[in-house]
Parts: sequence; structure tokens; C-alpha cells
Amino acid sequence: MKPVTNRRLRVLSSIHRGLIICCVVLVLVFGGSVIYWALSTKPVPSSYVPVQGQTFTGIGRVRVSTADYQPGVVILFVIFNYNPDDRVFSEELVLRIRDFRDIITEYIGSFSMAELHSQDEEVIRAELLRRFNAILRLGQIETLFFSDFMIIR
Repeated sequence: MKPVTNRRLRVLSSIHRGLIICCVVLVLVFGGSVIYWALSTKPVPSSYVPVQGQTFTGIGRVRVSTADYQPGVVILFVIFNYNPDDRVFSEELVLRIRDFRDIITEYIGSFSMAELHSQDEEVIRAELLRRFNAILRLGQIETLFFSDFMIIR
């Protein structure tokens, strides 16, 4: 019986060695892949990161009638970045939501459909930004964005 047991031990030890070798190879391949990936990926330049802080979306979607005889509707969703850690400015923004909506309604509502189609969106954003900042006392908005800007007849 001893020769059979020796053969079993040799077979088991060779299987054991094979499994250990497979595990070592897998660890080396996986570890090497992780190291290669970590060294080959480039960090995203700061110029590609559009949002610093948090996006203020509290104004919501505003629907404005145009100044036409048969008015069209402009649907506008204005957003901008702000620092949520500045509690005082954040509170002022929340308190001014009604004023922001009134500014949008007054300014956009003064245009006809044809004027809005011919206006450059950049000019509209710049004027709204100027008007928003004119009423703010505790901080300023740097950049204004439109996530929706639709003109509907």
C-alpha cells in the first residue's frame, strides 16, 4: 500500500504546485495590469472640469410669453455654479429666486419671436448675468448657463 500512497501524494503535490503556480501567475498579471493602468492614465486637466463647487438649479424652468401680437413661449432653465460652503451667499441665492424669475420674465418677455431668433444666446446670458449680479449683495455669479432654451410658437 505504501507505493499507492506515495503515488497519490506525488499526484496531489503536483496538482498543488500547479494551482500555486496558476495563482501566482494570476496575481502577477492582475497586479501588473493595475500598475500599468495607474501609471498610464493621465489626470484630467483642470480646464476640462467645468463645474467648480455646486450647480444652483433653484430658479427652475421658466416659461415666458414673447412680446408678439400672438405670443410664442420661451422655455428657459438657468443654472450657475456657486460655492455651497458660503452659507450666507447660498441663503441670498435662495431668497432671490423670485427676483431671478422676475428678471428672466421681464427681459425675455420684452423680445418678439423674431428678435429672440436673431439674438445671440451669449448676449442674452451676459445681460441676465449682469441683471442678476446687480441685485446680489453678498456675492457674485461668475458664469450663467442655459440647460434649456426653447422658443415655441
